[in-house]
Amino acid sequence: MVIPSNNWPFAAAGTSRRQSSVDFAEPPRFDDELPEAPAGVRDPSKVRYKLIFGIDFTASNLWAGKFSFENESLHTIVDGDTLNPYQEVIYITGKELVLFDGDCIRCYGFGDDTTRDEGVFSFQENDSPCQGFEHVLECYRKNVPNVQYFGPTSYAPMVEAAVDIVEESGGLHHVLVIITSGQVATGSQQEQETIRSIVDASSYPLSIVLVGVGDGPWESIQKFHDKIPALQFDNFHFVNFTAIMSKTTTTAEKAKDFAAALINASMAADELGIMSRMTGRAKKITPKPPPVLSSHCARQMGPVSAEVAEAQRCCICCEDEKDTAFECGHMSCIKCALRMPQCPFCREEITTRRRVYP
Repeated sequence: MVIPSNNWPFAAAGTSRRQSSVDFAEPPRFDDELPEAPAGVRDPSKVRYKLIFGIDFTASNLWAGKFSFENESLHTIVDGDTLNPYQEVIYITGKELVLFDGDCIRCYGFGDDTTRDEGVFSFQENDSPCQGFEHVLECYRKNVPNVQYFGPTSYAPMVEAAVDIVEESGGLHHVLVIITSGQVATGSQQEQETIRSIVDASSYPLSIVLVGVGDGPWESIQKFHDKIPALQFDNFHFVNFTAIMSKTTTTAEKAKDFAAALINASMAADELGIMSRMTGRAKKITPKPPPVLSSHCARQMGPVSAEVAEAQRCCICCEDEKDTAFECGHMSCIKCALRMPQCPFCREEITTRRRVYP
């Protein structure tokens, strides 16, 4: 199906100085022909996976675009010919990877003030799926202005919600694509819960792909992966979207690189004897309805709420804003960061200090 040019991209809202790396010379195609497998990737062989999107709405999105998105929130809705990083991931996934079933896509948000680290909200009322990738982007645009960013970051609720969906489907193979601006803090309760959820999910035909957008840093992702105990299969993979899209290659080549990474991660469960597997467990996560616009909602073009402002304050000096991230995922203000050899939260040695907020 070809999206009419007057509907793609959708109507403009807001402004941005950054032009998307996606080429809009031609509208995207969402058709039924499977693509040629990228070099180094197994032939999809007409496999159609069910797709689930999990979108990160934690407060780190407000400052994680300093270098990669012109110092704007990563969720900023911009001009008609420009996509933010979350929209880019969805767009390229739909354009390049028709091995996914694009007719029924479940979409959720997490980390906002209604879910925090305990739940997810559905992009649609009654938790109904989106009908195609263009519908996903339409629902995303509709929900973003109503979200109040919060935290802390935890992937556990999203993983558990995905397992619920696999159970409901009778054990069909699903791919959970979690698009996030930040990693789970090292040594935190959220890290322990996320690891547990990934281990539990490896008993199901569910592939989990973490797609990192924004400035990062992402140095501790490998350390996080190493903490995960034995799995039924390697169900957790990380793709650094910002690094791929920053390559000095053509847009088409960058899109294919991202597609190759996503395909390899998605096909891991096929040959391991867990297809159609279910356990009959009780449903763990009941998705909340989409957020509703309210007078205290933190908007991209307006001031942040007192709660979000407090979340951005350095927990060490309690004076300045957090503007420096360590490789473990924790943050402080630059003054405190420069005088500490170890992270005060997880005690890991600090070898990287990255400014992420002006």
